Amino acid sequence: MKQVYAVPKSLRPVPTHYCPGCTHGIIHKLVADAIDELGLRDRAVGVASVGCSVFSYDYFDCDFQQAAHGRAPAVATGIRRAVPDAIVFTYQGDGDLASIGTAEIVHAAMRSENITVIFVNNAIYGMTGGQMAPTTLVGQKTTTSPRGRQPALAGQPLRIAEMLATIPGATYVARVSTTSPAHIARAGRAIKKAFQVQAAGEGFSLVECLSTCPTNWGMSPVDAMAWVEKNMIPYYPLGEFRTPEMPETPERGQANG
Repeated sequence: MKQVYAVPKSLRPVPTHYCPGCTHGIIHKLVADAIDELGLRDRAVGVASVGCSVFSYDYFDCDFQQAAHGRAPAVATGIRRAVPDAIVFTYQGDGDLASIGTAEIVHAAMRSENITVIFVNNAIYGMTGGQMAPTTLVGQKTTTSPRGRQPALAGQPLRIAEMLATIPGATYVARVSTTSPAHIARAGRAIKKAFQVQAAGEGFSLVECLSTCPTNWGMSPVDAMAWVEKNMIPYYPLGEFRTPEMPETPERGQANG
């Protein structure tokens, strides 16, 4: 009998600490699937950020390093240069990467560091109490923007994928969602492609994953999924923003949209 579903070998069988309805678990599985499918488990080194994903090293069955807040790309750079054969990925939230870590991610892309970045955007600071993040949408209420984000005070939400796609050193940049089976399938293909770019030595790759935060949004998991579809995707459109010149494949053709 053909097996159609299995728990990735690169994930450890431990209980999750994430809130009900949070899609970190889905993204963890997609990353682990890519590592398994490409046979990279023995070479993989993850770098955990500060935030809800701070304990991601508990879930992945590969080498892992903890980085200070926002510094995961710098730590990944050091690991990649010290161990050239390693496949190094960072796992970062929007508060970590798009705020205190903005300089690190921009300059890692500028140098075209041969690392893969998994960027989880849930438009809020999840772990520290639901404060406004650089990615919080206009009008979105948080603990530090109780009347909603106001552009005159806080500026517009930061579109990381579009910004990094303008950098010559960025080889592959994509944005995906985790709100439906179709979106999750596309997300898996994009994450796999990001690891393939690194394994081929082609430079910096990043996949931005739109995620939910039902707890801090004050919504049920189902309503949070619908909120991403209605509010986040129109402002953060999905697709590949920068891609290497690679032969056309079914995976490449299906990853857009």
